[in-house]
Amino acid sequence: MTILYDEGQQAIATESRRVLEARVSKDDLLPLLESVGDYHRSFWDTAKEQGWTALALPEAQGGLGLGLVELGLIAHQAGRSLSGAPFLTSNFGAAKAIEIYGTDAQKARWLPGLASGEAIGAIAFAAGPDALPGQPDVTLTGDLLVGVASAVSGGLAADIAIVLANGPGMPALTLVELAGVERSAVASFDNSRCLADLHFAGTPAETLAVGHAARDAALHVLALQAVVTAHEQTGGAEVLMEIARDYALTRRAFGQPIGAFQSVKHRIAELYGLVELARANCIHAAAREGQPDFITAAAAARLSATEAYDTAARDCIQIHGGIGVTWELGLHLHMRRARSLAIEQGSSLFWEDVLVDRLAGEAA
Repeated sequence: MTILYDEGQQAIATESRRVLEARVSKDDLLPLLESVGDYHRSFWDTAKEQGWTALALPEAQGGLGLGLVELGLIAHQAGRSLSGAPFLTSNFGAAKAIEIYGTDAQKARWLPGLASGEAIGAIAFAAGPDALPGQPDVTLTGDLLVGVASAVSGGLAADIAIVLANGPGMPALTLVELAGVERSAVASFDNSRCLADLHFAGTPAETLAVGHAARDAALHVLALQAVVTAHEQTGGAEVLMEIARDYALTRRAFGQPIGAFQSVKHRIAELYGLVELARANCIHAAAREGQPDFITAAAAARLSATEAYDTAARDCIQIHGGIGVTWELGLHLHMRRARSLAIEQGSSLFWEDVLVDRLAGEAA
C-alpha cells in the first residue's frame, strides 16, 4: 500500500484522537504511578465502547473485520494520549494467537469475549532480554503447566494467557485460563502496565502449536504486537516533538525564543526525522501483514519507533530544562512509558537479531 492513509482511515485517526483527548488527561494517569495493580479504567471502557477491541478481529467472532493498519491508527492515538492500560495490545496478541493457531472450539469460546473487551488476554513470554528463550521457565507435562512466567504485561487483570513452555523435548505454545492461578504484582516505574508474575502449579493448558511451529507462532504473535506497540511509540514521540516545538517557540532566553538557538532547533528537527521514519515503517509493517516479509518489516518498525520515542522523551525534557522534570508537568509519564514499551514484546537487541537474521537469509 501507499504510505498515505485513505479517507476512511483518516476518519478513524481523527475520531479516535478527538475521543482520547477528551477523556484522558495526565491528572488521571499520575495517581496510577503510585498504585500497584490498577489501570486507567476510563481508557479501557472507552476502547470497549468505541469497538477498538474488535477492530482487527474477524466478523464471525464478533470483530469488525478490519486490519492491522486500522488498529495501528488507534494505537498511535493511544500513544499520543498515554493510554493507561496495556490491554489493547495484549488482547490483540492473544486473540490472533487463538484465531490463527486455535481450534474452532477455542475460537468460539474466547474470541467473542476478547473482541468485546469483556475478556482480557496476555502474552506470557518475551518479558526478559531474550524474548524467545531456548529454555522457557515454564514446563508443560501432559496438559499441565508448572513454573513462573515473569513480569507479564497485563497479567494482573488477564483472564487468559498465551504461554511458551518446555514440552517433552520441544517447545509448546499453550493457551491457559488464569482463573485460580496465583499472581504476584510487580511494582514498576509504570504501574499502569499491570505487571505480574504468573505462578503455574499443575495448571491445565491447551496446546496451540509444538516444536518449531511453536517458536514460529510465538515470533509471529510477537511481531503482530510489536507493530501495534511501534504505532503507540510513534504516537508518543510525535506528541513529545510537538510539545517541545511549542515550548521552544514561547520560552524566551537572552531576549529571544529558545527555538532560535541551533542546539534547540536542531534537536526538534532531528525528532521530526525520527518520527516520520518511524511512521513510515509502521505503516509499511502493518500493510505487510500476511506477507513473507512481515517479520522483517515488523522488526524495522519496532526498532525505529523505539529509537524515536526514547529520543523524544529525553530531548523534550532536556528542552524544557528544570521544569521538565517536575511531577506536575507530566513529561516523566512519557519517559516511563517509553522505557516500558522498549522492553515489552522483546528488546531492541532481540529485534536487531531478528532483522539481521532475516536480511541475511534473504541475501543468501
